[in-house]
Amino acid sequence: MIRETLSVDAGDVRLAVYVSGPRDAPPLVLVHGYPDSASVWEPVRARLDRRYRVIAYDVRGAGASGAPAARSGYKLARLAADLAAVADATCGARPFHLVGHDWGSIQSWEAVTDPAFSDRIASYTSISGPCLDHASLDLRGRGAPDADRAASPRGARRPFGSGVRQTLKSWYIFFFHLPLLPELIWRAGGARMWPLWLRVTERVRTERESAQKRNALNGLNLYRANFIDKLRRPRARRTQVPVQFIVPLRDRYVGPALSLGLEGWLGAYRRIEIDAGHWVVLREPERIAASIARFVDAQSADMQTSDAAARAAHPPRGERANKVG
Repeated sequence: MIRETLSVDAGDVRLAVYVSGPRDAPPLVLVHGYPDSASVWEPVRARLDRRYRVIAYDVRGAGASGAPAARSGYKLARLAADLAAVADATCGARPFHLVGHDWGSIQSWEAVTDPAFSDRIASYTSISGPCLDHASLDLRGRGAPDADRAASPRGARRPFGSGVRQTLKSWYIFFFHLPLLPELIWRAGGARMWPLWLRVTERVRTERESAQKRNALNGLNLYRANFIDKLRRPRARRTQVPVQFIVPLRDRYVGPALSLGLEGWLGAYRRIEIDAGHWVVLREPERIAASIARFVDAQSADMQTSDAAARAAHPPRGERANKVG
């Protein structure tokens, strides 16, 4: 399948965007996490771009994309604007299906819960990346409204002690906020050893990216520009976008409980638990691609059914005249 490479203007930076698949197929946008680039999606793309128009991009500061001059350029609102710029350039006015992994999932929640995107995002698949607002409100004891949660037959409360377990899993977030030390680790060999870390901890074999050090160093700003702000000032963020969680049960960094009890924010949502680790997009791309495709196809079928029902209830003037006469 031929892949196009585009350079998209996102205001303060230019983003490298990679597109493949039939031009008239449903658009599917993939957003990568930290410390990756869009190349992390290649095994998944290879299993999807015969049926979908697959779009992936290097987020700002990673891969071949530009990096903002200041830390404030990595704030979630700026990242959501990047997604809009990529969608404008590749999808036009067509609604697109969205998939995020790790930080790609975290940043995508900003768009998914923004009313400005409500008619643009047809579905959202989140892999190992919670909404920071939801997670922070839950830490404060102000999670999804109980009335809405109780009304949902799929409502599920988080297991006792899950907050403590997630705090322990999140040790790296505290580490990334330390001055200078994270940069020193990445520069002193962390970037060079990254493939070995994935092989030992995730049983994934991958080649080291030429931009690995740059990805890692710039990406620290994702944490530093957003986490403390969300802990201090979380917002109530709801969405009507259909949501699917793919939940790796052996994830070292994101606990399964973070995708439970969210009905008050999301309405009914789909949740798939799989026996896998955090980098499941590399370890089991066929399984991930199949889960994405099933959800996208189900949402597309629902949209077609709704459109047909709407046309039947409110046919065009010419159709009503024909039916009557």
